[in-house]
Amino acid sequence: MKKGILSLFLFLITQLCWAQFNLPSGKPVKVFCDNAEEKVVHTALDLLSRDCKAVLSASLLVDNEQGDIIIGTVGRSPLIAKTGADVSGLNGKKQAFLLTVLPDGKLLVAGSDAHGTAYGIMELSRLIGVSPWEWWADVVPEKKTSFTLPADYQTTQSPSVEYRGIFINDEDWGLMPWSSKNYEPADQQQIGPKTNRRIFELLLRLRANTYWPAMHECTLPFFLTKGNREVAAEFGIFIGSSHCEPMVCSAAGEWRRRGEGDYDYVNNSASVYKFWEDRVKEVAGQENIYTLGMRGVHDGQMQGAKTVEEQKAVLERVLKDQRGLLEKYVNKDVTAIPQAFIPYKEVLDIYNAGLKVPDDVTLIWCDDNYGYIRHFPTPEEQARKGGNGIYYHVSYWGRPHDYLWLGTFSPYLLYQQMKLAYDRGIQKMWVLNVGDIKPAEYQIELFLDMAWNIEQVAEEGVTTHLKNWLGREFGTEYAETLLPVMQEHYRLAYIRKPEFMGNTREEERDPIYKKVKDLPWSEQTICERLKDYAALSSVVEEVEAKLPVHRKDAYMQLVKYPVQAADQMNRKLLNAQLARHGKVDWEQSDAAFDSIASLTRRYNALQNGKWIHMMDFQPRKLPVFKRVAHETAVTPMVNEKTPAYKWNAMDCTAGNPLQCEGLGYEGKAAGIGKNTSLTFAFDDWKTDSVEVQIRLLPNHPMDEKQLRFTLSVDKSAPQTVSYETKGRSEEWKENVLRNQAIRKVKLPVNKRKSHKLVIKALDEGVVLDQIMLY
Repeated sequence: MKKGILSLFLFLITQLCWAQFNLPSGKPVKVFCDNAEEKVVHTALDLLSRDCKAVLSASLLVDNEQGDIIIGTVGRSPLIAKTGADVSGLNGKKQAFLLTVLPDGKLLVAGSDAHGTAYGIMELSRLIGVSPWEWWADVVPEKKTSFTLPADYQTTQSPSVEYRGIFINDEDWGLMPWSSKNYEPADQQQIGPKTNRRIFELLLRLRANTYWPAMHECTLPFFLTKGNREVAAEFGIFIGSSHCEPMVCSAAGEWRRRGEGDYDYVNNSASVYKFWEDRVKEVAGQENIYTLGMRGVHDGQMQGAKTVEEQKAVLERVLKDQRGLLEKYVNKDVTAIPQAFIPYKEVLDIYNAGLKVPDDVTLIWCDDNYGYIRHFPTPEEQARKGGNGIYYHVSYWGRPHDYLWLGTFSPYLLYQQMKLAYDRGIQKMWVLNVGDIKPAEYQIELFLDMAWNIEQVAEEGVTTHLKNWLGREFGTEYAETLLPVMQEHYRLAYIRKPEFMGNTREEERDPIYKKVKDLPWSEQTICERLKDYAALSSVVEEVEAKLPVHRKDAYMQLVKYPVQAADQMNRKLLNAQLARHGKVDWEQSDAAFDSIASLTRRYNALQNGKWIHMMDFQPRKLPVFKRVAHETAVTPMVNEKTPAYKWNAMDCTAGNPLQCEGLGYEGKAAGIGKNTSLTFAFDDWKTDSVEVQIRLLPNHPMDEKQLRFTLSVDKSAPQTVSYETKGRSEEWKENVLRNQAIRKVKLPVNKRKSHKLVIKALDEGVVLDQIMLY
């Protein structure tokens, strides 16, 4: 009892001795920050000053001697040591920060390096209530009368992944026209420094540090646009480049402007070498990540070498020469320079043929453009000094079909694949292809939150992360209602993305693929899907009517437009399918097309025209985006068979499914561990055989070159089934369009009261979604 009273007494004394940190509204806030701090620290401080004015109507006064907020980098700031704060938790860490309330009630923001200090400053912006999307999605911060942190407040944070960022790609219909025609009008089609400043501000708020600039031929290249380099330096952004842009040279946009002859290292190596050399000399003094290797201009194969062995010989010379340039102009210790090699498309074949990549170079692996990672590092690759990275897509232009318009990529799939990547040693660099940024806001934040603190996201799960995101942007009172709306929105698009609803394809020679046609769905399936979307749209309208006025523009961008545009796209194409068979009037399809156009006009008119030219509901003017031609079907509608039994992976009666939160057609997909099995029970069967339809995640092999499982009923001999796909095969195309790999197996069934169906995984990576019995 005496010990308890003493402990309580000591605790109360401590609380009396320590003061809480408080920022009152309307009063100036003194901030200590040494002038000698690097640019990125002062840039972050400028953002914090803006945020304090928005939330607290308070101005920041920077002082070189004292302050209510003390900001500094360990080893650079003289005042950190004088505070007596324990900063040992930052030792040996990159980009780490400490926020702690000092005994006198002041707040210390200390970084292990300049990036860490800047992220610490941005953490304070988050704490006072400013969303990273305050400008990019018009999330207006709430006004406060004061802001307080308790006396014992302390947080130390550091990134899970060293280089984290985004790739602006396929910018032709959104970001580039918006930038060059609206936000910073220019004589050329470009993304200029004013736009990049906003992008880099977003990255800083999202604790990202890496940027691959837009690189299509239609856009003036990043380094040829005056002012871009300087803005990157202000925000501490590492400029990198994609698989076909070695040495931060955008070959697609730059070769025709400053190259000579063919982009060919076999027959024109001197000109190509000078092309790279001029750039390296120009940018050697700033922070870059140099992509090594070579492909053709834009996304084509290397010129001058045809066979894999010829290409390998060229790449060996290319790597040697590029490293020589870096050693000559950037750093004599070439191993200290951030470098990447990206075995993408045919370059993967060259790598697999034995190409030796220097050990200090980061290997960047890729997904198949639809979210399924093609390769996970071997133990030897995991042990490399340069580590491993990932180039991942939530937006894509190409075969079998683009998805550039609506940000419907499943956050559950993103999490499942990226967590797998991290656990398999892909921890050095993460880059996300985001298209035009909008409307992929949530996927971008989830990806970068995982890259910053993967343990935290893993602990809370995607559902909680999404709910917290909605609560931050619209208030906790609306998050409860909006969470199931967004989950269902992503689930329906997982089954088939809005851009895939016309059953068309791109980059195919046969003209049939350009013609909108029926999906292999029955009338019942179509009507159920339309009903599900209508229910979502109804809730979206109800919430919008209740929202405060200052939240409505953000709501339009983050919820209303993506959900209702997806709804109308489904209405347009599914009602057209019903109309072709005489089931409904064509007016319903036409009205949906008009609704999409109207929604898009409203989007672009937000904030008095701030977003004009940003949203285009028909990128590349593909057939799927047009008003559907009124035609009569020549074949009857599909009549889908009803299964006698239907299970999700989580419905097994025996076994230990590895749950994948929210993944699959019904959100109940699960992994099956290698050499383990799941059992499903069913009753007496009238005939002597059963057709089993196994539906799986259409992912790629992990350790071996195969993805196999066995199937058996009762004690019958197991049948081995393989379902991996090769390259861009027809099966792979079907798989990614429907987000399922499907195998049908006929098994014998003996007469008995009950039966057991057993599925056993023979390889790592088997993820079961659904089972149908016919």
